[in-house]
Amino acid sequence: MVADEEKFGVGHVIRHVLTIVLAGLAVVIAALPLHSTHAWAVGTEVKPLLALGARVAGDRARSRIVIDFDRKPDFKLHYLARPNRIVIDLPSTAFGFNQEDLAPRGLFKDIRYGAMDVDSARLVLTMERPARMVIAEAQQDEKTSGYRLVLDAEMVTDQVFSQLVEEQGWGQATSVAVTRGDRVASTPDASSPGKFVIAVDAGHGGIDAGATGATSKAAEKDITLAFARAFADRLNREEGIEAFLVRDKDEFLSLSERVTIARQRQANMLISVHADTLRQSNIRGATVYTISDKASDRMAEELAARENLSDEVAGVSTPQEPAEVTDILLDLTRRETQAFSIAAANAVVKSFEGQVTLINNPHRYAGFQVLRAHDVPSILLELGFLSNKEDEALLLDAAWREKIADLLTQAVQRYRQPLQANGG
Repeated sequence: MVADEEKFGVGHVIRHVLTIVLAGLAVVIAALPLHSTHAWAVGTEVKPLLALGARVAGDRARSRIVIDFDRKPDFKLHYLARPNRIVIDLPSTAFGFNQEDLAPRGLFKDIRYGAMDVDSARLVLTMERPARMVIAEAQQDEKTSGYRLVLDAEMVTDQVFSQLVEEQGWGQATSVAVTRGDRVASTPDASSPGKFVIAVDAGHGGIDAGATGATSKAAEKDITLAFARAFADRLNREEGIEAFLVRDKDEFLSLSERVTIARQRQANMLISVHADTLRQSNIRGATVYTISDKASDRMAEELAARENLSDEVAGVSTPQEPAEVTDILLDLTRRETQAFSIAAANAVVKSFEGQVTLINNPHRYAGFQVLRAHDVPSILLELGFLSNKEDEALLLDAAWREKIADLLTQAVQRYRQPLQANGG
């Protein structure tokens, strides 16, 4: 298959050095900094695969991806529609190559990879046009003890791709899409009686890295988790409050799983933390969002649409509820919790004023899926924008994150006071 790689315009890779770097690579990856885009969780008994290098070649008719591994990778492949994606599931994998090595080209519109949980990883190929894999195999490297995963995709018609989605009918293709509730505990951890329970949700995670810092290239998923940990620790020092992390490590959770976890833990409040990017790099400041079927403005609408694509980015198949059910849930949200969510958002804005840079009109609203719990008041907090250099520097500053955690804790207490006065 070396000749095939040359046919696609891929130069020879100096493979004899791979054996030398194997031992050191595991140590390097384990020491990845906070803003590493593809950090991986340790703690599994099985040694993770090491993905040592990657390359993409081809055109809009046929394209190839090659990934070098330290040993033979077991994998499963399946197809997803709307948008058209080819998903490759792998065991726990440490990705040691640069993100630029898998920059999309040819048939590939977008390429994502990363951990799904401590035991599995995923490669998601979003296609420019319908395509199928004509080669998907692990080939032993003739010069080293390693293997390379070779994935050749070729253009097909919409009809052929639809049949592939329905039948999953070739080679190793197996439909193993994650659906809502797959990792939700059947018996949730009980919260302490009498405590005001807060679910702190670190946005994104695992294969879904979120936004990327304009200067540092920091991954949003790492920033949100670092802040969520600091915030939960700060909340847990308050009498009568119990905070827990919805996501406590670098793993993917679907939006519905996040909502379900908050409800299972009987949370009195959910705070989802994010740090997005905008096309306009001069815009900066914190924003608080609550749910609404009609967005407050175009920016809120576009941001919600982007955040709601999280499941698709990870190659997750999430069944859609009938429109009438969705409408009922939204109505219940309005009647039972929207007023509380708005009160919580106002409390955050009040605590931030004069202390933190706020975007103009800092309380906004849109149809965020993660805020859809009908019985849990929920807000989404954009700490700042990674597209702005000033915001980016602050988001990476641990002291600043501690300050924001203090102010948010004050906001929670401000929101909670009238509830306590009314016996809540």
